[in-house]
Amino acid sequence: MIAQLVAVERPDLVASLASIMSTTGDRAVGQATLDDVSVLMPRPGADREAAIAADVALYRLIGSPGVEISEDDRVGGAAAKVDRAYHPAGTTRQFAAIVTAADRTPSLRTLKVPTVVIHGEADRLVDVSGGRATAAAVPGAELVLIPDMGHDLPERAWDRIVDAVVTNAAKA
Repeated sequence: MIAQLVAVERPDLVASLASIMSTTGDRAVGQATLDDVSVLMPRPGADREAAIAADVALYRLIGSPGVEISEDDRVGGAAAKVDRAYHPAGTTRQFAAIVTAADRTPSLRTLKVPTVVIHGEADRLVDVSGGRATAAAVPGAELVLIPDMGHDLPERAWDRIVDAVVTNAAKA
């Protein structure tokens, strides 16, 4: 969403666009398929251990299905994120920005930069329809769908994602 906004609002600063796991802001597409979206919100006053446990639980829901991650690796990754930058108020502000954002479809149609839209077909946080709509809105955009990728970046998809971004950037 932020990259799309920068491309639309400040096209002089953007040579190419890679939109990953995003949507257009049109409420008819890209909606979460989670039963309970409250899992996205940080718990007020959560200590480090509670924040780590919440992150582990969240990525069990929205992460790529079938990716085998040991519990130690899952907890270690969550701990690294919490230790690097745990700001619950920032997460709340990001969520508010997403749900109050206007539909960007009309402005995305004005983009004139090489664009690649990358989306996991198993994304439960931002349904793949959001990626499809983004690619359809941006003239000439390439859509890269990755089977069995959720709302994360599984190692098995890294080469494909990097190749798509590099190839797109080289068009600028």
